[in-house]
Amino acid sequence: MNDELAAQNNPVLNIVIFLLFVAVTMVIVFRASRNNSSAADYYAGGRSFSGPQNGTAIAGDYLSAASFLGICGAIAVNGYDGFLYSLGFLVAWIVALLLVAELMRNTAKFTMADVLSFRLRQRPVRMAAALSTLAVSFFYLLAQMAGAGGLVSLLLGVDAKLGQSIVIAVVGALMIVYVLIGGMKGTTWVQIIKAILLIIGAFIMTVWVLGKFGFDFSAMLEAGVESAGGDISILAPGKQYGANPVDFISLGLALVLGTAGLPHILMRFYTVPTAKEARKSVVWAIALIGIFYLFTLVLGFGALALVGPETILASPGGVNSAAPLLALQLGGSLLMGIISAVAFATILAVVAGLTITAAASFAHDIYGSVIKKGKADPAAEVRVGRYTVIGIGAVAILGGIGAQGQNVAFLVALAFAVAASANLPTTILYSLFWKGFTTRGAVGGMYTGLISALVLIFFSPVFSGKETSVFGAGVDFHWFPLNNPGIVSIPLGFLAGWLFSVLDKRSEDPELAAEMEVRSLTGHGAEKAVAH
Repeated sequence: MNDELAAQNNPVLNIVIFLLFVAVTMVIVFRASRNNSSAADYYAGGRSFSGPQNGTAIAGDYLSAASFLGICGAIAVNGYDGFLYSLGFLVAWIVALLLVAELMRNTAKFTMADVLSFRLRQRPVRMAAALSTLAVSFFYLLAQMAGAGGLVSLLLGVDAKLGQSIVIAVVGALMIVYVLIGGMKGTTWVQIIKAILLIIGAFIMTVWVLGKFGFDFSAMLEAGVESAGGDISILAPGKQYGANPVDFISLGLALVLGTAGLPHILMRFYTVPTAKEARKSVVWAIALIGIFYLFTLVLGFGALALVGPETILASPGGVNSAAPLLALQLGGSLLMGIISAVAFATILAVVAGLTITAAASFAHDIYGSVIKKGKADPAAEVRVGRYTVIGIGAVAILGGIGAQGQNVAFLVALAFAVAASANLPTTILYSLFWKGFTTRGAVGGMYTGLISALVLIFFSPVFSGKETSVFGAGVDFHWFPLNNPGIVSIPLGFLAGWLFSVLDKRSEDPELAAEMEVRSLTGHGAEKAVAH
């Protein structure tokens, strides 16, 4: 951070605003938790949210640290190529609307494994689906925790790794408290409020930035080029991905196909009473998310023009500091504190949603259906879910400490790649639309997609061989040349699901397949809302 911006930063004011947001959201969580009396309450909010409410919550869940901090930073540093994240994240919702929302609401109960186990053998598919859910949630949590560490470090002026690590631990502890107390109801209300605040905050900053340039977008772009040292390439494709366009194609595949396989997004469709409300949820989510991503275009280039890429990269939060530094430049310490607090609420809401999804998957699928063979007491299942929350929180803290300095949008793209490789082919498309799909196909497809994605990520430049790698440039064991494995792992997941099904001599019950088709299309027999 340059001296002028550092002088404007007021850590005391920042922390006061930050604590105020935490206190308000904690009150909301406590109030929402009063009605948590059953597993449906804890995991699905009693299926009591309307379409607009759930759509706003989905937007709150989806507009994570990657959408706000990561994309703004990516645009400010890489220009046009950074905005491609916004396009990929938004277009993905068309897949979710057309293929997923209504059918998932009609077929499942708490987790995406409910779809598979409806017509296939329970134990093997639930185990595979739960492991996939945990892997996707872990990568997504990494991004949020890394974003939280960089953000609060910027707020408090903490540069040291130890200080940032302590910050990440505090965020993890807060997340655990939110989920343990509030369940899905508390998490949903926090997401709704956070989405509204985030969109309002981004709108105010967008108008403010455009006002600085006489509401002339071209003038802002010219100032951005000047701030980048006259580098006109920042306005054209190729600055980040020009050297390796295959990497961009791989990223695009992961972003567009990944949303429909994200467990924490799929779980939101179970919080509404009907399939019609599930469809309405997605329409609302698309509208809010689309508006927000238009704001990120202005905020990213505004940060490039008014703050500059060198200042952003030199700050404690690195590339993820573009939006808070832009707020500091526009409105001083007060606006920075407010925007950063909203961004922090964003992170807390998203990690709470991720954590409850992972906990539900472990408790409902592994403990309830695999270990207890479907005979678990619902209260015991919820209790196991609460213990799982604590374990996931601890793992997320350790992972977030290791992922410090990484662009959060980039980290989230890895979660999308795993989701698109393991979940989309088997859990969604084959299970819902192919009568010849078998248990062996489901298990083989999910494990192939999951393992191939994880192996390719581990042996890619993400982990070693570059300055920005997790292990730094001093360690180099990478042999896979792409940063995102989607172009390889997604086709492998589809191919394995088809191949294992075709080779499987044991066919599944055709009556169950027919019943699932009727239920998914009509909603007959679907889970109903819980009355209180």
